[in-house]
Amino acid sequence: MAVVLRLQRIGKRTQPHYRIVAIEKSSGPHGEPLEIIGHYNPKAAKDKEKVTIKSDKLDRWVKNGAKPSETVGSLIAKARKVEKAAEQK
Repeated sequence: MAVVLRLQRIGKRTQPHYRIVAIEKSSGPHGEPLEIIGHYNPKAAKDKEKVTIKSDKLDRWVKNGAKPSETVGSLIAKARKVEKAAEQK
């Protein structure tokens, strides 16, 4: 069973909203996720509100061998950058 971390689209046609999920690689785009790790809202005003990731769940899945997609990898990097900036303030 190969597990990947990828985006799953929810929301209306003109209001995109995505879940960051751990899902089996062979599942389709609307398949049942193993676990919801976070959310991504591309239309949010502030960077802090765009990406929400539960780091404990993320670390557990990555430790167990889940591979993030290219987009999810960049979102994780962005979320960690925002977290570090918030800690320094």
